[in-house]
Amino acid sequence: MTAKWLLVDTPRKLQRAVSDFEQAEILSIDTEYDSFRYFREKLCLIQIHSNHTTYIFDPLDNLNLSFLGKYFDNQQVVKVLHAADNDIRLLKRDYKFNFRNIFDTHRAALLLGFKQLSLEKMIKEFADVELKKNKKIQRSPWDNRPLTEEQLQYAAQDVIYLPILYKKQYMELSAGDLTESAMNDFKKIAGTKWKEKRIDRQGHTKISGYNSLNQQQKDLLKKLYIWRFHRAKDENRAVFMFLPDSDLLGLVQDIGHPEKYLSQRKIKAYGDDLNRIIKNC
Repeated sequence: MTAKWLLVDTPRKLQRAVSDFEQAEILSIDTEYDSFRYFREKLCLIQIHSNHTTYIFDPLDNLNLSFLGKYFDNQQVVKVLHAADNDIRLLKRDYKFNFRNIFDTHRAALLLGFKQLSLEKMIKEFADVELKKNKKIQRSPWDNRPLTEEQLQYAAQDVIYLPILYKKQYMELSAGDLTESAMNDFKKIAGTKWKEKRIDRQGHTKISGYNSLNQQQKDLLKKLYIWRFHRAKDENRAVFMFLPDSDLLGLVQDIGHPEKYLSQRKIKAYGDDLNRIIKNC
């Protein structure tokens, strides 16, 4: 099946999407987000397949996407997603959307007794299609603009098979008298909410090399670990990109030479914080 897709970046294209959604009984939905480089996952794309077209919406393009809430909350329209939890959490966090009448092909497969639950496996099982996903594209920086043709094609390909999975999985759930259990699970998934990351108060003790430290170094590591978490949160950067565990450990073992573990930019930005923490330890 060829992925026919449209990047919605003009009012005319937006109207085309709305017209299509108005006639839809099934919408299949996916998102692309970056949970690797950011403290809080960054929503980068929303893909919605309706009838024969996948519409790609760019949340970073200052589009007003509030109109989508009408369809997500419509009990008469089935919203099909695979492993819907994170998609729903982010869409709720960023747009306050409400979801009703969802069908999660991942959860359905679990109820049907499947052990391998990836979307590729499900598409092969129910649509007899070998979906070869490019891992390089999957891990590409989705927040960079402009997006490449490869990225857009990749983003579109998943959702086109979701209606097939929905119809075939629904039939199997019905045959196995599992429909009620599935619907109860889907309702819980639709009600999931995004939650801010919370610090692991014992996380510093899990850093490789912790047991080789003396008590003063352990105390300093704990304080720096907490400081790093809050600074990464404030700057919305992944903790490991802000200051990796190995550098954090090296810093507490060699506090006289921060330049070994921090760039000049970081020393300039955070030197006062570090000096204060070190002196108070």
